[in-house]
Amino acid sequence: MLEILVLMALGMLVGYILRGKQKAISGIEKAILWSIFLLLFFLGLSIGGNEVIMASLPSLGLNALIITLGGVAGSIIAAWALWKLVFKKVRREE
Repeated sequence: MLEILVLMALGMLVGYILRGKQKAISGIEKAILWSIFLLLFFLGLSIGGNEVIMASLPSLGLNALIITLGGVAGSIIAAWALWKLVFKKVRREE
């Protein structure tokens, strides 16, 4: 856990030093995007290689769909409520 916090603090320090350097930030954003793609690929590889998960995929799939739809609906409702709350305060200040 300490390693994670140190790496995060180091990243924040480097980010602070690199702020305003658009070319470096653009390269970092591309690296982050490709890192996420690789992580998703390896996650799929791990799931695909697990026989227990693959055998129970039909029942897991329905539960996952229900949880996903609930999560998306909840996120949309929360974002809408926050949007209304924030812009309602902005209109009052004007």
